[in-house]
Amino acid sequence: QVQLVESGGGSVQAGGSLRLSCAASGYTYRGNSMAWFRQAPGKEREGVAAIYTHGGRYYADSVKGRFTISRDYDKGTVYLQMNSLKPEDTGMYSCAADGPPYGGAWYRFDDYNYRGQGTQVTVSS
Repeated sequence: QVQLVESGGGSVQAGGSLRLSCAASGYTYRGNSMAWFRQAPGKEREGVAAIYTHGGRYYADSVKGRFTISRDYDKGTVYLQMNSLKPEDTGMYSCAADGPPYGGAWYRFDDYNYRGQGTQVTVSS
């Protein structure tokens, strides 16, 4: 069983930046898809970004131009660079791996076979 572990969360003021990382514990994951999700208190979990081995990427409209997803295949790690953070970006950020193929519903958390516990991001105004 692949266990994903996220890191890099924290508290930042609006306009600041954070970089999240996610890697499989004890295993170098190099599968097709990896993605980031977030869930704010009282709201449903939403897809933030996804990346595929051929280079394809998806982003939620709310983060386009501010967030960048990338992967290091040697390390089996996926990153989420978050710039120009806003208070509405606050939430628990989780990564996931081995999900729908490119062109599918990348934003469905339950359709990923491997999912992490999350790291908290808090943006203050």
